[in-house]
Parts: sequence; C-alpha cells; structure tokens
Amino acid sequence: MVDPREESRRWLEQAQRDLDDASFCARGERHNLACFLCQQSAEKALKAYLYARGNPVVWGHSVEELCRQASQTEAEFESLRRKVGKLDRFYILTRYPNGLPGGLPSDSFDAGDSRQAMDLTREAIDFVAQRIGPPAT
Repeated sequence: MVDPREESRRWLEQAQRDLDDASFCARGERHNLACFLCQQSAEKALKAYLYARGNPVVWGHSVEELCRQASQTEAEFESLRRKVGKLDRFYILTRYPNGLPGGLPSDSFDAGDSRQAMDLTREAIDFVAQRIGPPAT
C-alpha cells in the first residue's frame, strides 16, 4: 500500500518540475508547449491534493473537474476552479492541429498565453502546497 502523503508529495514535486519546464519552453518561444505543460502541472498539483486526502485512485485530466472533486473535501477549491479551470483549454489545442480551425498549435499561442498559464499554475501549486505542504527538495 502506497503512503498517501508520499504519493501526494511525488505528484506535487512533478507539478513543480512541469512548471519549471513550462518556463524553459516559454523562454524558447515554444508557447504552445509551455501552455500545455502548465495545464499538466496544475492537473498534477490537484491530484496531489486528492491523493493527500486519501483517494486511492485519481482519474481525469480536467483541471476544472479535479477542482470540483477537491471542493467536495474543501469548499475553497470552488474559487480556485473559477480561476484555474481556464487551463483546460491548453490540454488539446496546444498539441493537435485538428483542435484548431486552421494553422498549427505552434503558431497559435504567444508569450501572453504562456505568462497567463504560468501565473494560474503557480496559483494552483501554491494553493495545494498550503494545504499539504511543499514538495520535498
């Protein structure tokens, strides 16, 4: 049996690393990848919270839906959901050309998108870390 606190910390640590990778991509003007990694990072942070609360299995990729699940335990996640749920738009559109009405994902996202995504992701990570503790370093 996996210790829920340890599993939670592993997920939160990976969330932070994904955010670091997003920053690296943004500096290299790979904004679509930066935005995608931000969505992934927030998703992992929310899963960290759910694991910390004893959920043995956490499924799904939607930041908004994971916030809804977390709000069943802690109502404050509802306000977070209204902010960071926007990251879900970066899950498909940033990677697949058929998710857009023309063009390429690599040409469809800019520095403003990366900045917004990173800000929202930092907020999600900080929100979770305040509740479960920071990842081990």
